[in-house]
Amino acid sequence: MHVRQAAAEFGFSKSAVAFWIGRARGKRLDRVDLANRKPGRAWNRTTFEVEQRIAELRLELRKGVLGEFGAKAIAAALEAEMDRRPAEATINRALSRLGLQDGVRRMRRSAPPKGWYLPGVLAGRAELDCFDFIEDLKIADGPLVDVLTAKSLHGSLTNAWVLNPKSTKGTIPCLLQRWQRDGLPTYAQFDNDNVFQGAHHIANAVGAISRLCLQLKVIPVFAPPLEHGMQNTIESFNALWQAKVWQRYRVANVNELQMRSDQYIAAHRARTQPLADAAPARRALSKNFEFDPQAPLRGQIVFVRRTDEGGHVNMLGQRFAVSQTWLHRLVRCEVDFDHRRIQCSALRRRAPAEQPLLITIPYHRLNKPFEGKL
Repeated sequence: MHVRQAAAEFGFSKSAVAFWIGRARGKRLDRVDLANRKPGRAWNRTTFEVEQRIAELRLELRKGVLGEFGAKAIAAALEAEMDRRPAEATINRALSRLGLQDGVRRMRRSAPPKGWYLPGVLAGRAELDCFDFIEDLKIADGPLVDVLTAKSLHGSLTNAWVLNPKSTKGTIPCLLQRWQRDGLPTYAQFDNDNVFQGAHHIANAVGAISRLCLQLKVIPVFAPPLEHGMQNTIESFNALWQAKVWQRYRVANVNELQMRSDQYIAAHRARTQPLADAAPARRALSKNFEFDPQAPLRGQIVFVRRTDEGGHVNMLGQRFAVSQTWLHRLVRCEVDFDHRRIQCSALRRRAPAEQPLLITIPYHRLNKPFEGKL
């Protein structure tokens, strides 16, 4: 009988049948030991006596003055009794086998959907473009350069521009070039770099990038500082670009690096074209558009922030009181220039669809002229 037929007839896997055939090879069937079906104890497993001593020490240490009875404390006690005591990981495994670990394991919850902190993006009605910088890349025998990267959340439309060095003046043409080609998204997300946000130390300062977005009716979104998750889309692309372009080729100058980057971006866009086709619609950018940094501010800016111990958030060079009951929690602050108000909504990763309004703050900003340089 063939191995496969025997496995099917008796309900075993082929590997199990092959194992027992090998064990019986060269022997009469009545002399083959078929009783020992389970493998024996591993040769390097902790002995029964040591495991019992670990259990005894745990009980003794638990009743001791210090009350410390974890693997570290047990290892220290065993060190005085044995020449070669088990490692802490081994002690933990022994305690687990004996059912003596009473610690509560951390509950792992699934991550919230992409763009969950913006209701339109969460519902799939709006597109979000993410921008970031890869800083201080040194070309051999050449200058330090910064790379402005971009990627859309739903459509996976990517871009990368080599700047030397990074600046607001150099960033604006890159944004216009992307949006002239692909159309305008509903939101554009940035980190809190001065290039994107503008001066942090001046109250009510609105940077040139924000003013550009507002003129184009694109809502700028500023991610919370030192917060994990919300920049994952662009940060993962930054790592991908460095692995597939920067670390893959040895370039002699900025132009060659940009050429290699453009080739990769074209190939990446071609591969992800189905995602772009299924993404939310984007508005066309007029070819006659001219950016005027002195234009009055209209529309909204969104700041995602985490409240401090007093329930305050920092944005626009100021400190705003949000809620005494929502401490060290995420909030979405929508600065509405048309209605002169700031609306702060509570955010929770465990319930991304629930974003109750916490407070509406009156915001009267003088329409002072833009004083930055472009």
